[in-house]
Amino acid sequence: MILMSILMLGVLLFLRGTGAQSLTQPDVHVTVSEGAHLELRCNYSSTGTTYLFWYVQHPNQGLQLLLNYFSGPSDFVVRTTEGFEAEYKKSEKSFHLKKPAVQWKDAAKYFCVVSDTVLGTTGGAEHKPYKVKTL
Repeated sequence: MILMSILMLGVLLFLRGTGAQSLTQPDVHVTVSEGAHLELRCNYSSTGTTYLFWYVQHPNQGLQLLLNYFSGPSDFVVRTTEGFEAEYKKSEKSFHLKKPAVQWKDAAKYFCVVSDTVLGTTGGAEHKPYKVKTL
């Protein structure tokens, strides 16, 4: 049985605008066996339109966008080709990342991000964090 370490760094982001308030990731460090189910929790507080993101950072690499979702009127599941999925639950204000069977290559740092602004394709709003805190 191979154990792998999944480090999830909590990112608390306050952005300009009125929507995004705060974000918590209660699981700071997770150790799972290869082939086991993985769930990384992400809860947020928001008063407006919310954009949700999961980023991954593999050792000696930069951040890579894993998946994202624009909060809608009902619950929704976003899936990646790598087998990850994030479940958006509006009533719980959560965007939990899951994978049914993790592999050794999934050992990395995972970041959940919430924002009320995104960069548009025609020079829209800037996506600049006011404050970033890692746990």
